[in-house]
Amino acid sequence: MTRIVIIGGGPGGYEAALVAAQLGAEVTVVDCDGLGGASVLTDCVPSKTLIATAEVMTNFDSSHEELGIIVADDTPHIDQPARIVGVDLGKVNRRVKRLALAQSHDITAAVTRAGARVMRGRGRLEGGQARDGSRRVVVTAADGGEETLTADAVLIATGGHPREIPDAQPDGERILNWTQVYDLDELPEELIVVGSGVTGAEFAGAYQALGSRVTLVSSRDRVLPGEDPDAAAVLEDVFRRRGMNVMARSRAQSAKRVGDRVEVTLADGRVITGTHCLMAVGAIPNSAGMGLEEAGVRLTESGHVWTDKVSRTTAPGVYAAGDVTGVFALASVAAMQGRIAVYHFLGDAVTPLNLKTVSSNVFTDPEIATVGYTQADVDGGVIDARVVKLPLLRNPRAKMQGIRDGFVKIFCRPGTGIVVGGVVVAPRASELIHPISIAVDNNLTVEQIANAFTVYPSLSGSIAEVARQLHTRKATGEA
Repeated sequence: MTRIVIIGGGPGGYEAALVAAQLGAEVTVVDCDGLGGASVLTDCVPSKTLIATAEVMTNFDSSHEELGIIVADDTPHIDQPARIVGVDLGKVNRRVKRLALAQSHDITAAVTRAGARVMRGRGRLEGGQARDGSRRVVVTAADGGEETLTADAVLIATGGHPREIPDAQPDGERILNWTQVYDLDELPEELIVVGSGVTGAEFAGAYQALGSRVTLVSSRDRVLPGEDPDAAAVLEDVFRRRGMNVMARSRAQSAKRVGDRVEVTLADGRVITGTHCLMAVGAIPNSAGMGLEEAGVRLTESGHVWTDKVSRTTAPGVYAAGDVTGVFALASVAAMQGRIAVYHFLGDAVTPLNLKTVSSNVFTDPEIATVGYTQADVDGGVIDARVVKLPLLRNPRAKMQGIRDGFVKIFCRPGTGIVVGGVVVAPRASELIHPISIAVDNNLTVEQIANAFTVYPSLSGSIAEVARQLHTRKATGEA
């Protein structure tokens, strides 16, 4: 029987374990924190659960008056600086942690039922490949014991951890990283978020919706520098309009506690203060101390494990998946990498990873969903494509729901009309991107999308309308 050892229980690890066990392999999963990894326990599941509460708050605050909703309670007069609804952050965070732990238990049960062995501990590769092609994995168990496993294949799926600035060390009380925010019992009165990437933007928007006064410190010209520029501009405008202090081109140099407050010093000497500070300045791969390079596994300068499109590393019989590879920090991509690794090693049919078919989402309000080629690809000449962007303000369902911000944008090839990418900025954009993802994955044309029925009224109607406009431009030869 083929023996597979998986080091790390995140999406890449547990999805690979399920597939390998179902295909008849002898599978051992080594994990130190609990199956699901950071994605389930400290990152994706917890943050999106917190954001779900913030979303309810935002929807109510931003549209209750326009929709004619009246709240009869003891709330002070509307001219006074008070919110109509509030939040019990301690209760929210207890729910967050409860749901995350339950999800981890469900995953463990599923993996165990499939026939895999789960070991609590830390694994490392020892030595090179044996003459029979096998590998040795030494597991230091949580109880202090040690066991050596022999594997025909090893999958590294150890994820990453929050990057820290030397002069801004988190203390878990006032200066926090994204794994520590769920221990707060009270809502931060004034929250400074350092970092305007996806994590920083999501938490900044969530805490602002929950009632914190938020300052977002961005070292770049705009928030979400890696996302579609039109989408980022909409989100930044929404942030500012709702009262967030967005500080562009402002690099944080240090953060320190001063009594019950935090002082953040910027590179230009300015000092900003708040009651709490959240450091969201990226992640570091969990690749150190695992004997990887000694075993022939190539690491990049950033410490990520290099892989090809079928998840192979440079060491025979060793694969890698998830955030430790630095390919695309998404749970869906990690899971696919893990499944591809198992299929490839076991000789099953496998389709190499194609990042141009990956859909992703930023869980802000509004959400930003993308798939395929980007505006940067078009502007940079990577691909020749026609582009149409349609504001949601023109959509009848959006008008009914009081939605003012957002758009649908689609990219298609000029000659064939084949859809090669798209952006949706809207409430629940994560759901609306799916038809565009299907189009990209299956080389559908704008004509095919335009001819498909949509419900009236619906936000998805804007996707069909953009496709119709692109089809018209294709037929008339417009740029």
